[in-house]
Amino acid sequence: APRLIGREAAAAYVSVAPNTFDVMVREGRMPRPRLLTAGRKAWDVRLLDQAVDGLPLDGEDAGASNDGWDD
Repeated sequence: APRLIGREAAAAYVSVAPNTFDVMVREGRMPRPRLLTAGRKAWDVRLLDQAVDGLPLDGEDAGASNDGWDD
């Protein structure tokens, strides 16, 4: 079952400030929230986990394809 958390908790969960989290959502690096009511949004922790898994590791080039030593 999904576990839903609010914006500030979601930002804390991925270790960034809420405003940084908002930017990451806008850029598509973090998932968009579920709309619970007109003014209440919440994030699915499972989707946050998947998004974090997709972030580059320190030392990796975020835009590079890791397909060998060709270049």
